[in-house]
Amino acid sequence: MGTRRLFTSESVTEGHPDKICDQISDAILDEIIKKDPAARVACETTCTTGIISIMGEITTECYVDFPKIARQVVLDIGYDRAKYGFDGTTCAVVTAIDEQSPDIAQGVNLGYENREQGENDGDNAIGAGDQGMMFGYACTETPELMPMAISLAHKMAKRLTEVRKEGVLDYLRPDGKTQVTVEYDGDKPVRIDAVVVSSQHSPEVDISKLREDIKREVILPVLPANLVDENTNFFINPTGRFVIGGPAGDSGLTGRKIIVDTYGGYAGHGGGAFSGKDPTKVDRSAAYAARWVAKNIVAAGLASKCQVQLAYAIGVAHPVSISVDTYGTAVVDEEKIEKAIEKVFDLRPNAIIKTLDLRKPIYRKLAAYGHMGREDLGVTWEKTNMVDALKAAIE
Repeated sequence: MGTRRLFTSESVTEGHPDKICDQISDAILDEIIKKDPAARVACETTCTTGIISIMGEITTECYVDFPKIARQVVLDIGYDRAKYGFDGTTCAVVTAIDEQSPDIAQGVNLGYENREQGENDGDNAIGAGDQGMMFGYACTETPELMPMAISLAHKMAKRLTEVRKEGVLDYLRPDGKTQVTVEYDGDKPVRIDAVVVSSQHSPEVDISKLREDIKREVILPVLPANLVDENTNFFINPTGRFVIGGPAGDSGLTGRKIIVDTYGGYAGHGGGAFSGKDPTKVDRSAAYAARWVAKNIVAAGLASKCQVQLAYAIGVAHPVSISVDTYGTAVVDEEKIEKAIEKVFDLRPNAIIKTLDLRKPIYRKLAAYGHMGREDLGVTWEKTNMVDALKAAIE
């Protein structure tokens, strides 16, 4: 028997105020990238009762109708009438956009290696858009090689939205949160200890009916039956009432759900948000690349858990460090794995953008229910296409 421990992760639905902002920022990014794949975009959104504010630094030649995009996102989520406390057709949309600073642009447009060291390499043509460190993680707890708690929390949040939009539980409204506590025996998930689901709802619905419905339609279809027992605790709308929600209940801001976006707290996080940033920003592209590297290491059987840290200097193409932690699960020396990564993966921003095909309008669909483990979306950083190359490099 190993040591017993609990670990908890949460997710939120697409109607959560912070997630509304993430989706607006990424919808704007998608629209710009469609017309101008080389645009520089750093788009932040806030929302509160009756108002959306869009701000940031955007450099592009194309025209994009920001208010129209923002309204469409809000309507698609389901805030389409005043009685929900927020309405995409009538809310105010305010914009305040500048161009990227020329001081930053000079370092991003031409990497340090070409600019200062006289090299002439196409993949040094872009320097990292900022300094910072990014983490990627993978483990064998789920088929998509994600930690179990965040994987199940996302699936329940997604299911909560599906039953609302399909009319199965037509009294639900867009805002909602989920949380899962997994019990481990050593490194193995053995049971689910607690589940929390809170969903915004119409004022008329009876709380006991809502609790029964959500347990039946949302929770039990998602949780693996063999991990639920008579001691699993279910907390469904534990305050008893959740009518006022969305931007009317709480203000929202882009980038305030970064742990939901990644590994649910199970792995490190560099602190940078993803949404609204074009792929020259390593906060986004290098975090995807680090996940891709970690997932391929685990898929290759080199470790059953792996965290990869990448770090960059602004305006410099090559990472300043690559670090691997396999938590003692590696079948070969970690130093060998690090050397194999350097041999197999080109982690300069331009190479990441090309290899993972990131100059495409793929971002809005990632802005809810997590950016990692999204095999359902066919994203490139979830591919285990470097397994053979890694094994060969190790040998």
